[in-house]
Amino acid sequence: MGVIQAADAASLSTPRGHAAPGATCLVHVKDDGVFDAPIDKLWKYFNDNAAHNHTSFQVTKVLEQKGNAQTVMAKTRNAQGGFDTEKFLMTVNPPKGFSLEYLSGAMKGSKHTHTYTAQGNKTRVDVDGEFVAPGMDEGALRKGVLAYFAQAFEEDNANLKKYK
Repeated sequence: MGVIQAADAASLSTPRGHAAPGATCLVHVKDDGVFDAPIDKLWKYFNDNAAHNHTSFQVTKVLEQKGNAQTVMAKTRNAQGGFDTEKFLMTVNPPKGFSLEYLSGAMKGSKHTHTYTAQGNKTRVDVDGEFVAPGMDEGALRKGVLAYFAQAFEEDNANLKKYK
């Protein structure tokens, strides 16, 4: 279940799915879930590029690596069902979590952090982020972000069940 707070009141008076022309909506999203895998298996899976795949997000190139931070190019699914190429900064801090910042594309300026907590044979994930998307109202943005997180979580959980 996600908790959302709109930070741009101007978007509340616009038609559903569209912000006022030129307006950018900022939405704070918190979400959580529990993976059916212990934290060590989760990190092994995350670091296995052959196994860790998503239908909506595919890293295509690592542009720069500095310590635990990578700047990457990735294909992300757009609202029309196709893919856009965008730049991200991913900072990984195993086993605690990772953060992702959108450096280009439709959601440039968005940031989110995933924090993992071991719970025996399961792992809790807490997601906290701020998301922007010019031309979208807070409801449409919230719906899209939560749908993306739900899909990625379900894909990871299903893949973890098969992962050795």
